[in-house]
Amino acid sequence: MPIPRWEGDDRGEGVADATVFAVGATELAEAMRRPAWVSEEPEVHLLPHVQRACETVPLRLVGSSTSADGTLTLELSSTDADAGLGEVRAAVFAVLGSFAEPATYVRQRRAETSEAPLVFEVATGFLPSDTPFAPHGHTVRITVSMAPS
Repeated sequence: MPIPRWEGDDRGEGVADATVFAVGATELAEAMRRPAWVSEEPEVHLLPHVQRACETVPLRLVGSSTSADGTLTLELSSTDADAGLGEVRAAVFAVLGSFAEPATYVRQRRAETSEAPLVFEVATGFLPSDTPFAPHGHTVRITVSMAPS
């Protein structure tokens, strides 16, 4: 029996590969490797969207900073003590949706500290086929603290 993919999975495998989507993912990955692809001043371009989005979801913006490589780091805290991982992830995706551009990569990871157990790594931007302007994008790291129960 293959390793189950979730509790109760007796199949152990999917129905197909995702090759049809790999081209777009590869295009974004290639763009991300271009020198100077990351735009300056994400706190000016993205932070106002994040602030507005946090007013509509059970997340609070605790802090933000921009690193030398242009990555905007957002510190969020869940305001709903009953929210599970799925609800928190949905709220984070609502915040991401407030600034996401046509090509977006998101990866959720578990952090090493219990203070902010969730980390979302985001790269979002415009590829050559998306804009008449020069391709560009942003990198964002979101840490999320769960509300105490």
